[in-house]
Amino acid sequence: QVQLVESGGGLVQAGGSLRLSCVASDHYTMAWFRQAPGKEREFVAAISWTSTTYYADSVKGRFTISRDNAKNTAFLQMNSLKPEDTALYYCAASIFNTNLLQSVRYAYWGQGTQVIVSS
Repeated sequence: QVQLVESGGGLVQAGGSLRLSCVASDHYTMAWFRQAPGKEREFVAAISWTSTTYYADSVKGRFTISRDNAKNTAFLQMNSLKPEDTALYYCAASIFNTNLLQSVRYAYWGQGTQVIVSS
């Protein structure tokens, strides 16, 4: 059973920063998705086992995904946060290294960590 443990969410003012972490129980492609109230879950960023990265257009230039393979941990550094970034952020893990923007590629999901950006 794969376990994903997220941390780092919270309340921040617009323009501020937060760093999310996700510890996995093994080596996987890692990603972050988010879901705002009343909206569908959407892709944010992904990083393959070989550290190739992918970003949603809405976060390019503001968010950075990285990983520490020795610790099976993925990070999402979020800068220049906007109120529209407010959402429940989910960590996800996949055995695949292609088509990583699609949620169906991820078999394992964390419980989510709340990010609230105030204006």
